[in-house]
Amino acid sequence: METPRRKQIGLALLAGVLALLWLTMLSLGDGPVDSLVLGKFYVGHIAPLAEVARFVTFVGGGYFVTAVIAGAALVLALRRRARLALLLLVGTSFGRILVELQKYEIGRLRPDANPHLVEIHSLSFPSAHAANSVMIYVTLALLIPAVEQSRLYWIAGACVLAVIIGLTRLMLGVHWPSDVIGGWSFGLLWVLALYAIAEKFELRR
Repeated sequence: METPRRKQIGLALLAGVLALLWLTMLSLGDGPVDSLVLGKFYVGHIAPLAEVARFVTFVGGGYFVTAVIAGAALVLALRRRARLALLLLVGTSFGRILVELQKYEIGRLRPDANPHLVEIHSLSFPSAHAANSVMIYVTLALLIPAVEQSRLYWIAGACVLAVIIGLTRLMLGVHWPSDVIGGWSFGLLWVLALYAIAEKFELRR
C-alpha cells in the first residue's frame, strides 16, 4: 500500500475517533462526573490562580484569535501563499461559525454551581475557547513554519496552549468538562479538514 494511501486512512480513522468523542461528550455530559471534575478545577477561592486563568483564557477569546488569524494570513500572503492565506481566513472563520451554531442548536446551559469568574454571553456546548484555540493555533502550526523539521515542535506547543486554554474554562467555572473535550475534538476534526485542503493547495503549486 502506498504511503499517501496509508496517510489518508490514518486521517480518516482519526476523524472518526474525534467525531465519536464529540458525540460521547454531547450524550454523557452535564452529569455527575462533569460536576465532580468541575469542582476539582474551579479556582474561585484562589484569587491569584483566578487572575492567571482570566489572562490565559483571553488568548483563546474571539478578539484575540481574530487578530492572530489576520496576522498569520498576512504572513502567508507575504510568502506568496495567497491560497493558504485565504484558506486560513475562510476555513477558521467558518469553523468558528459552526461552533456557535452547535451552541444554539444543542442548547446546553452553563454550569451554575459556582459563581462565574468571567462574563459569558452564549450557551455551553461545545466550548468555543477550546474549539477555537485548537482550530487556530494547531492550524497555524501546520501552515506557518517554513522549516519542515520545526513543525512538530510548533504543533506540540500549539496543542499544549489549546489544552491550557480549555482548562481555564473549568477553572473559571463557565464550562462543563464535557464542553471543553467536545470543543477540542471538534477543533481537531476541523484542523484535519483544513490540513487535507492545504495539502491539495501545496500539490498544485
